Amino acid sequence: MKVHVLVILLLICSSGCSYIKPEKIDSLLIPEKGFSLVQHTFKKEERINNTLYLPSRKIEKQEFDTQELNGFVQELRSAMHFWHGVGIAANQVNKNIQLFLIEANSHSLWHEELDVVPFQVFINPKITKVSKQRKNFWHGCLSASGEKLGNVASYEWIEYEAFNAKGEIQRGRLNGFTAVIFQHELRHLLGGTYLDKAVQFIETKEFYARLNEKTLLFFERVNNDLPLLLDDYIINQTIEEYYQLNQ
Repeated sequence: MKVHVLVILLLICSSGCSYIKPEKIDSLLIPEKGFSLVQHTFKKEERINNTLYLPSRKIEKQEFDTQELNGFVQELRSAMHFWHGVGIAANQVNKNIQLFLIEANSHSLWHEELDVVPFQVFINPKITKVSKQRKNFWHGCLSASGEKLGNVASYEWIEYEAFNAKGEIQRGRLNGFTAVIFQHELRHLLGGTYLDKAVQFIETKEFYARLNEKTLLFFERVNNDLPLLLDDYIINQTIEEYYQLNQ
């Protein structure tokens, strides 16, 4: 079995007081050979050209409900299924675009605390409200292949605002596993992975063994001592506003 979940960290950027748009404006065109997964790096000099650590542009009004955007979403969903993920952000496939998908069917659930997550598209997302309570989660990531799982805290529930592919504004509350995946994917759009936040790590094999033995804290309420996945994100921030404060 594999752990399929997701997240991120502070952007490595030059200083400045205003939002610096990406030098390369990513299009919605799908590469001829299809998408390939971008992997994390701890080296600062490599982060300069790694899309996991670069600003992502928002989807513009004229791009919604177009063949290009709908095709991009469909191809990204196929890639997520192929790699057995429960969520994927555009910058994980070398596209710095403010878009991510989440979806988990019954075959993706490996613990009784986890629920089926319907397919959803989030474009230009932001979190508008969060719970006071936090829960821990041991994260893995498609962009952290071969790495240990990392334990970080997420808000128990979040309220969000985002657009769907048609350009319709969507607002709602997400709980449980769905909320964790959303926060993991938003972390990607803010830069980095769970590896930049976690201080507790465990090998996947040991994780499942201890989970079966019930000797491991899993998806339970925690205090503020455990690192928060979105610790540098201010509620109600747009991604552009986040970059303005973190350059």
